[in-house]
Amino acid sequence: MMFWLRRQGRKLNWHVIGNVIGNVLLVMAFLFVFPIICGIIYHEEVLSFLFMMIACLVVGFPLSRIKVKHRMYFARDGLMAVGLCWVVLSIVGALPFWFSGTILHFIDAFFETVSGFTTTGSSILKEVESLPKCMLFWRSFTHWIGGMGILVFVLAILPKSNDRSIHILRAESPGPVIGKLVPRLRKSAMILYAIYMGMTILEVVLLLLGKMPLFDALCNTFGTAGTGGFSITNQGIGQYHNAYYEWVIGIFMALFGVNFNFYFFCLIHEWKEAFHMEEVQTYFKVIGFSTLFIAINILPLIHGGFIDAVRLAFFQVSSIITTTGYSSCDFNLWPTFSKMILLLLMALGACAGSTGGGIKVSRMIVVVKKIRADIQKTIHPQKVTLITFDGKALDNKVVDQIMSFFCCFILILALCMVLVSLDGFDFETTISACFACIGNIGPGFAMVGPFGNFSAFSDLSKIVLSFAMLIGRLEIFPILIFLAPFIGKGKKYRPTKADQVLLDEKNY
Repeated sequence: MMFWLRRQGRKLNWHVIGNVIGNVLLVMAFLFVFPIICGIIYHEEVLSFLFMMIACLVVGFPLSRIKVKHRMYFARDGLMAVGLCWVVLSIVGALPFWFSGTILHFIDAFFETVSGFTTTGSSILKEVESLPKCMLFWRSFTHWIGGMGILVFVLAILPKSNDRSIHILRAESPGPVIGKLVPRLRKSAMILYAIYMGMTILEVVLLLLGKMPLFDALCNTFGTAGTGGFSITNQGIGQYHNAYYEWVIGIFMALFGVNFNFYFFCLIHEWKEAFHMEEVQTYFKVIGFSTLFIAINILPLIHGGFIDAVRLAFFQVSSIITTTGYSSCDFNLWPTFSKMILLLLMALGACAGSTGGGIKVSRMIVVVKKIRADIQKTIHPQKVTLITFDGKALDNKVVDQIMSFFCCFILILALCMVLVSLDGFDFETTISACFACIGNIGPGFAMVGPFGNFSAFSDLSKIVLSFAMLIGRLEIFPILIFLAPFIGKGKKYRPTKADQVLLDEKNY
C-alpha cells in the first residue's frame, strides 16, 4: 500500500479525494439504517449492520473534516476518487454478510457485494430464500444504490460541490458522453436522482396494485431501477407466475435503460430534442426487432400462443439489453438462434447515461459510423468524412476514446477468460461468465445460466470476476488508473532527429 501511495502521492489531490471518501462513508452509514429497520420489523439480528454504521461514522467523519488547501481537482483526481471509493464501498458493504455468518467466506461476500453495487446480479448463493429478510433487503438495496451511483448522490446533497465535480459525474456515470443537464452541477445531480426516485416509486406502486407484497415489491424494484437483477427467490420473477408483474417489470427495465437526458428533455417539454435522440431511437428499435425475432423462434415451445411468446421474449430482451439479469423462464433451454440474439444484446447494453451496463448503444453507433467512414475514405481518399451523432459532428478525440475503450474492453475480457479458464469449466460457462461480469449482465449460459450461480468458481476466479464487474461498471478507466502503479510505467519516449524536426515545425 505504501508503494502505491508513493507512486501517486505527488500527483493527486489526496485531501480532496479523502474528503470524497469520507463523505461517501457518511452516506453509507445513513444507508445502513434501512436494513436495520427491516431487521427490526422482522425481528432479526442487526448487530452487523449497526457495527458497520458506527465504523463508517468513526472513519468517515474525520476524513470529511480534513482541511483542504484548494478544492481544485482534475480528471485524474476524479477518476481516482471514483475507483478508490467503489473498492472501499465494496469491502464495507461485504462485511455485514461476513460478520453475520450469512456468507461464510469473505471473498464470496465481496463478490456478492460487488455484484450488487455494480448492478451485475451474478450470485454465489445457492439458496437465496434461506437468507434473513434484512440481508435480502440489503442485497437488493445495493443495486439501487449503485444504479445511479453513490457519488452522484453525494454530489446532489453536498453544498460544496463545484464545477470540477463533473469529473466525478463523468467517471461514475456510464457512457461516453456525460455532461451537466443545467449550469450548476449539484442541481444536475439532484435532477438525476429526482427522476430516479420518481420512477422507482411509480414501479413500487404499480406492483402493489397487482397485489405483490411490499417487501417483494421493494426488492424487485431495487433490482429493476438499478438494472441489477438480484432476485429474492431462486426462480426469479418466474416464481410469481404472474403476467402483470412480468409486463410491469419488463417495461420498467426498458425505461431505466434509457438515457436520463431523454426524461430531462421531457420534463422541460423539449419534445423534439427528446424524441430525436439517435441513441434512444436505436435502443427501442433493437428491443422491438429482437423481441419479434425471438418470439417467432420460441413460439413452438410456448403453449400459450403468440402473446405469451411475445411477453416472455420482451421480458428477457428487456432484461438482457439493460443488463438487469432478471429471468421469468429458463432461456438456457431456448433455441440457439434466440440465445445468440441474447448474447449480442449482452454485448450491446443499454443507453449511455442510464443505469444499464454493457458497451452502450451510443458507442456501437459511433463504431459503425467510424467503420463506414473509413471504408468511404479508402474508396475516395480525397473525400472529407465527418462522423455525426444527434446531428452534430463528433470531435476526433471522442471517437479515439471510444475506439480505445473497445480495445481495452476486448483485452481485459480476453485476460479474464484466460485466468478463469484455469478452473477447467466448459467453454460456454467460461466465456459467458466473463462476459456477464464485465458487461454487468448477471446470468450467462450453462453453469451460470438464469437458474445457476457462480459458487463453483475458485477464489482466484471470483476475485478476477469481481474486478471485471468494477471495471465494467466504471467504464474501465477509473479502475485502470487505480491499478496503474502496479502495472508500471512504459519507457520514456525519446524522439529521433526526424521526429524532433516535425515537432519543431508543429510548434512553430
